[in-house]
Amino acid sequence: MKYHSIETSSHPTEKMISFLLLVFGIVASAVAKRTVEIPEYLERGNCAEVGALPKFDLRRYSGRWYQTDVIEIPHQPYTRCINSFYDYSEPMYGFNVRTAGLTPEGTHEKNEGKIYPTDENPASHMLIDFPTVLGYPYVVIDTNYETYACVYSCVDWNEYKTEFAFVFSRTPENNGPATAKCKKVFSKRGIDFSKFVTVPHTEECTYRA
Repeated sequence: MKYHSIETSSHPTEKMISFLLLVFGIVASAVAKRTVEIPEYLERGNCAEVGALPKFDLRRYSGRWYQTDVIEIPHQPYTRCINSFYDYSEPMYGFNVRTAGLTPEGTHEKNEGKIYPTDENPASHMLIDFPTVLGYPYVVIDTNYETYACVYSCVDWNEYKTEFAFVFSRTPENNGPATAKCKKVFSKRGIDFSKFVTVPHTEECTYRA
């Protein structure tokens, strides 16, 4: 299923809710009628209660982050060397974000969008506004700004959820301090860390986000 872009001039939360109502309504009907296969990124259950990070500082969060562990995202084209640059914008009170990495075929891909807080939630509970992603939440549940950031993105409706999560590190290393810290953070909140996969960072990586 392909997600469409959100125009920042409209209300992103309302668009997200409308779209998800449609998606989960179709899924519920399909389950009842047993007519179609449910997309693999939809699963039974509800999102974890992760809470909000108090006193989140957007300025300190800016800069380059490397994805080291993720719950896989089907619409993300890259699987290796994934890195993002968060360029803080004071007028927007959010970030212009460039994300890049290598595809399974070894092609370098880059995507640009925005991530920003909304009026309805604390600053650490932001919204993803990318051309290929429809308004998913981006919740920073823990970070020290200098080493790690643990980010949760989940939407649920009735008995189903779409759940993604990320371990971000300031350095491109696997099994480093960011992974160790976020494993504890996610597990404490009931998020199964065995669902995460490692994002390889090897000598072939060039970071051009």
